[in-house]
Amino acid sequence: MIALLVRDLKLAMRAGGGFGLGLAFFLIVVTLVPFGVGPESALLAVIASGILWLGALLACLLSLDRIFALDWEDGSLDLLATAPLPMEAIVSVKALAHWVTTGLPLVLAAPVFGLLLNLPTNGYKPLILSLILGTPALSVIGTFGAALTVGLKRGGLLLSLLVLPLYVPTLIFGAEVARRGVAGLDNGTPMLMLAGITLGVIALLPFASAAALRVNLR
Repeated sequence: MIALLVRDLKLAMRAGGGFGLGLAFFLIVVTLVPFGVGPESALLAVIASGILWLGALLACLLSLDRIFALDWEDGSLDLLATAPLPMEAIVSVKALAHWVTTGLPLVLAAPVFGLLLNLPTNGYKPLILSLILGTPALSVIGTFGAALTVGLKRGGLLLSLLVLPLYVPTLIFGAEVARRGVAGLDNGTPMLMLAGITLGVIALLPFASAAALRVNLR
C-alpha cells in the first residue's frame, strides 16, 4: 500500500500530473471574484468563506479524471486488480493520494487566498477546520466518480455531472461552518454534520468504488 501511495504521489508531482493545476485554478477563482462582485471590502468579507469553499471544491474536481486514467491506459489497473491487495484498499490509497496532492495544498493555501478576499481574522480557524474535515470527502467521492467513468472516452464531463450533486452536502455544511465562525456563532452542529459526511463516505464509498472498477474491468 505504501509503495502504491508513493508511486501515485510521484506521478502527481510530475509535469502534467495535476499537482499544481488545482492550486492555479483556486488562485484564478479567488482573483476573479473581486472583479465580478466589486472591490467593496465589506461585501468580500461576507462572501469570502463561501467563495473559498466553492473554489476548493471546483479545484478538486479538475484532477479527478486523472485518478485512474494513467493506470487504465498503461494496463496497471489490470495488474492491481489481480494483486493480493484488496481493491477496496487500492481505491482508498488512490483517494488518499488525491487528497495529499490536491486537497491538502488547498487547505494550506486557503488562508493566503483569504487575504485576497478580505476574510475576517476570526474566520481563518473555522475555514481551515472545515476544509480539513471536508476535503477528504471530496477526494473519496471523486474517486467513486472516477471509478464509474474509467475507460470512457471524454468521460470528464460525465464525471463532473455525477460528482457535483454528491458534493453539495459537503459544500453546504463546510461553508456553513466557516460562515458561522466569521459571524461569531456556534458552528458545532454543521461541523458535526460535516465530520459525519466525511466519515460516512470514507466507510462506504471505497466498497462502491471497488465494485464499479470490477465491473469496468470485465
